[in-house]
Amino acid sequence: MVDELPDRVTKGRGAVSNRSGRFERASRVTIDDGWGSALDGDLPPLRTTLTVDTSRSVITYNRSPDIPFDRSINPYRGCEHGCVYCFARPTHAYLGLSPGLDFETRLFHKPDAPELLVKELRAKGYQPAPIALGTNTDPYQPVERQLQITRRILEVLDGCNHPAGLVTKSALVLRDLDVLSRMAARNLVHVCVSVTTLDRSLARALEPRASTPARRLDAIRQLSEAGVRVTVMASPMIPGLTDHELESILETAAEAGAEGAAYILLRLPLEIGDLFEEWLHAHAPDRARRVMSLIRQCRGGNLYDAQFGRRMTGDGPYAELLRRRFHAACNRLGLGGRSPPLDLTQFRRPEAPGDQLALF
Repeated sequence: MVDELPDRVTKGRGAVSNRSGRFERASRVTIDDGWGSALDGDLPPLRTTLTVDTSRSVITYNRSPDIPFDRSINPYRGCEHGCVYCFARPTHAYLGLSPGLDFETRLFHKPDAPELLVKELRAKGYQPAPIALGTNTDPYQPVERQLQITRRILEVLDGCNHPAGLVTKSALVLRDLDVLSRMAARNLVHVCVSVTTLDRSLARALEPRASTPARRLDAIRQLSEAGVRVTVMASPMIPGLTDHELESILETAAEAGAEGAAYILLRLPLEIGDLFEEWLHAHAPDRARRVMSLIRQCRGGNLYDAQFGRRMTGDGPYAELLRRRFHAACNRLGLGGRSPPLDLTQFRRPEAPGDQLALF
């Protein structure tokens, strides 16, 4: 007879457990093997591993009415930032991995993404529209420092005058300020910076390997000063945990130079509900019950509602109050709605060796 051990917080990681994905026949639990090894001292640190993603395409298309773009690029699967609430976590289950700790330690990258992008942009009949980077996992997560896949993608887009939008919570975006400022001068790029909380301690627990709130605000400031249009994403708003900061986040970001704002109510699809509840009991046990109750009040009694038109903002009195607070703050601070459209008319298909020169 073996004793099942409770999951423990791992330093520098967001998820508390590595529970099996929804497609697995067996579930994994931590046990005491009788030798006390699982109880003695700290466990070995979880190392980040990288595996090549062999996908033969790089642009993903969608028809969602909830988002203002129809195509995106995600250079990475999994995200080392470790945000416990990340709505992309369930995608790791398709790989036979856990949406928990596996999602933030077992990463997949597309080293040939820029080359694949050139091929797709050169395809006969391709029609340009803004390409979003960072819609699933962050394009500026820590491994990007060495791999530089996102930068190479931006260089391709810059070279052929293709418009793009970036979503990130990393100050690493400033590394590519040279490319972004060039594109911004031609109305070809827009950056969204996510700020979940201004509380550094809470951010460290929620998003253990993401940039601190102060560094994200500095990124907004430097991007704005360089002429890059910036929107602050006050996302996700977590009822009973971060929602009281909504106005403060918007005010601070506006002072830093943000021109627009958006917010998303916490989404807990599939495995994320259990992972988030584990996190609450580990990091905020005194608020866990209230937070989960408020989330259900915004989701028709459930942890998640996938209905278009409601999944981003929720429903019910609490969600409506949050919506009104957001719009009132935006009106007061001069944070407009969606940014003016990016310019599609400058696009020119990437050239390749051997291309015939045009006569006109």
